[in-house]
Amino acid sequence: MAKYRGPVCRLCRREGEKLFLKGTRCMTEKCAIERRSYPPGQHGQGRPRNSDYSLQLREKQKLRRIYGLQECQFRGLFEKAERQSGVTGDALLRLLECRLDNVAYRLGFGASRKQARQIVSHGHLTMNGKKINVAGATVKTGDVIQVRERSRNLLSIQSSLEGVDGRGIPDWLELDKGTLKGTIRALPTKEQITLPVNEQMVVELYSR
Repeated sequence: MAKYRGPVCRLCRREGEKLFLKGTRCMTEKCAIERRSYPPGQHGQGRPRNSDYSLQLREKQKLRRIYGLQECQFRGLFEKAERQSGVTGDALLRLLECRLDNVAYRLGFGASRKQARQIVSHGHLTMNGKKINVAGATVKTGDVIQVRERSRNLLSIQSSLEGVDGRGIPDWLELDKGTLKGTIRALPTKEQITLPVNEQMVVELYSR
């Protein structure tokens, strides 16, 4: 599946939810959802179809777009979640949250997940003292994510950290702003992952 390179605000409008794909812009009146809360395209203001399949598909697309994954990547994580014990939907959310690019975003090293993924892939972070550039790497309890010393003055990282207080840092993470070091205190629970998504409908879609 080709990578989407169009305007990301169209994705938010298509799902009818703020997916926070453009960082702080999504918090202002410039957000596309605030100005045009209907889907894009000439039929955007028409009557939507509400079949079970369409509702399940929209939930899957919403979750996939929030984390910026292609279909094959997302399907791979779902299959991995199926093999884990417990509720598949909860395991899927946990795997998504434990991706390194998402953790970098949650810690405030990037204003959006897309920017955080770029910071990781450009080698600006270390994990447990070793340089890492794999955005999809999975973090574990006790792992330490830190901005490399040579990268600490990057304008993109500094501006992102200024806005993290308004967004908040999850309880399962700990940030030391002095050293730009984040620690994984524990794996996230379902209650700590607040997303406008019904993950059970995603499980039902893939179980068809």
